[in-house]
Amino acid sequence: MNRPNPSYSGPELCAMTAREVVCKLREGEVAPDELLDAAIERRDQINDDVNATVIRCEDRARESIRELAKRGGKESPGWLAGLTVGIKDLIDVKGIPNTCGSPALVDYVPAESDALIDRLEGRGAVIAGKTNTPEFGAGANTFNAVFGATRNPWNTSCNAGGSSGGSAAALATGQYWLCHGSDLAGSLRTPASFCGVVGFRPSPGRCGGGPSDTAFSYEAVDGPMARDILDTALFLDAMCGFDARHPISIEEPRTPFQAAVRRPPGKIKVAFAEDLGGFAPVESEIREVHKNALEVVASEGISVELDCPDVPDLNRTYLALRGIHYGAVTDRLPEMAKKHFKKTLRDNAEFGRNLTSAEIYDALRNKTKIYQAMRMFLERHDVLALPVTGIAPGPVEVEYPPVVDGVPMGDYVDWLRFSFLATTAGLPALSMPSGFTRSGLPVGLQLIGPPRGEARLLQVAYAFEQRLNLPCGPLDPVVSN
Repeated sequence: MNRPNPSYSGPELCAMTAREVVCKLREGEVAPDELLDAAIERRDQINDDVNATVIRCEDRARESIRELAKRGGKESPGWLAGLTVGIKDLIDVKGIPNTCGSPALVDYVPAESDALIDRLEGRGAVIAGKTNTPEFGAGANTFNAVFGATRNPWNTSCNAGGSSGGSAAALATGQYWLCHGSDLAGSLRTPASFCGVVGFRPSPGRCGGGPSDTAFSYEAVDGPMARDILDTALFLDAMCGFDARHPISIEEPRTPFQAAVRRPPGKIKVAFAEDLGGFAPVESEIREVHKNALEVVASEGISVELDCPDVPDLNRTYLALRGIHYGAVTDRLPEMAKKHFKKTLRDNAEFGRNLTSAEIYDALRNKTKIYQAMRMFLERHDVLALPVTGIAPGPVEVEYPPVVDGVPMGDYVDWLRFSFLATTAGLPALSMPSGFTRSGLPVGLQLIGPPRGEARLLQVAYAFEQRLNLPCGPLDPVVSN
């Protein structure tokens, strides 16, 4: 169905795109403190309905604005010029609690910011709040024992996805113009799909590195979230760059993504794998939404072909790589933190701890095979299109769906199988709105691009967005009693 037409009653500034607001900032037509006031007004108006922003930091934001005024109007690619943004409660911001959704960390206030935060603030970001996440980012339903559950703006009885669910819901409701997220098993892509926004998982190193204790990790990445593709390119430019604190981080591109995305894309070749060769189940309604969207997209200049890469052992390989991450990060946390773990987080840590050396070695070898298979596949196609998930948002009280299209789910990761490929192969991927279910819930289409191919991926996604022509303004939460 076409996008429903919900109301929006917030400040006019909050309904503008990030790029429009940045332009007004640069021209002096609006001041950073006016934006902050508008964001606070909108948050106070509707956040109780969705529980997206869980830590407020207005005093720090106003100090940032004063520091910006001292620096003057410096220009650089991706310069945000005083734009108010939201940051996921999973990354260190100096002087602001970083709870990671865990009762063990409610009093933890980092003395220094992560390198990515330093870069963003150096480029004009004003951090006004932190957004909700499941405990230590583990889960595609955003809830925790500290702040409770984040609800879907399109129907507050449903979940917002995860683990960047707070950021997605905050964007969809107009609390911020841009939000930070992170992704291991679709944690940027799933909430973007569920809330009708864009979530971009960049190449490893594009936006910094892995967690501080495992800085060479290639599986867990930070990335931008926005309400449309051009704003996503803006935020990606603001995030990217080399910093020695992130050893896998890479230099900024010669051509800013904001410029690359607007270039004529030429002919676009799309491969569509609606269930990734039977790898993951998909509900019939989700198939229908994607089929209709690709029929709209496929016309002069864009060809869509049913094709699927051969990626054997993807499930086993991804699960082992994920296990390595949880064994190296989560299972090494102190006992005072581990005693609060929800069951699924304990299971993750145990799985990683019990991996055999053969399973680890196989995963490292198979990861390379999967990357090479995708590299060659994407020499024939510009992008691979596939679902983000095979199901629409479910009840907020249910941690994960037990069944998808009649297929039982073995655990809380099993239903996220469409996220495994980009993570395992180290490829850029994004979720963008493609339509709505009959009940009015958003559905996201996933696009996977070639190695270090963020620019081409954004070009293709922008072409899709223009042809689908789905409005992307914020909405008032649709409250379900």
